[in-house]
Amino acid sequence: MDRILRGIMRYRVLDRASMVKQFQLVRDNPVPKAIFYTCMDSRMIPTRFTETSVGDMFVVRNAGNVIPHSQFFGDEITSCEPAGLELACIVNDIRHIIICGHSDCKAMNLLYKLKSKEESSIQQRRLSPLKSWLCNHCQSSLDKFLKVDGDFDKPILFSGETPQREFVAYIDPQNKFCTEDKLSQVNTLQQLQNVASYQMLKKRLEKHDLHIHALWFDIYTGDIYYFSRRSKCFIIIDESSYENILAEVRKYYS
Repeated sequence: MDRILRGIMRYRVLDRASMVKQFQLVRDNPVPKAIFYTCMDSRMIPTRFTETSVGDMFVVRNAGNVIPHSQFFGDEITSCEPAGLELACIVNDIRHIIICGHSDCKAMNLLYKLKSKEESSIQQRRLSPLKSWLCNHCQSSLDKFLKVDGDFDKPILFSGETPQREFVAYIDPQNKFCTEDKLSQVNTLQQLQNVASYQMLKKRLEKHDLHIHALWFDIYTGDIYYFSRRSKCFIIIDESSYENILAEVRKYYS
């Protein structure tokens, strides 16, 4: 708390006045352009590495950047992730949903261990809310990951915005990342499929009026990757790829 309080005092001196001006500009009519789902990992600071400002996007964070499939939504049981979809896409009519995973994700590292029946037993899940969360909502990611049986030259099939927009993904074709990071990339793409399962989004997705994107952040290099459906893999966003990625986004999501 000492660190937090010192930070608040520094903010009051250095940043408060400029932030108040930004708040005033968007106070009466904030127009966020996207909703950004990412992990609660303390190293993930999405507004910083996207250079976004006050009012630019909604941000939802949880363990593993997960959006539960609609099958887990009930009359009396839900979570903030689908509520965020409704607030952003239905109430505020935003057009872009972004899911961002990352390397060395502690939730994904644990999910990989949960392939062991002993680790994912009912008894273990009762003792651990985190294990229960991952077993309930990331089993589909783990199943897809285990299906390739370590052969990542094999493509993995995902559903897109509609059943007609299925896409395949080759995970880490250059073999740069560890096994758990590969699982993190699979899990990030699985969330696109989970988002599309919500009936409230169906019409907008079918009309190409709502778009779902996947990013992946390497916390050790600071590099950010974009999943390219044209290239069928995550590609680094840098000076050499930026124009091609932008052209793909404009063509695919126009």
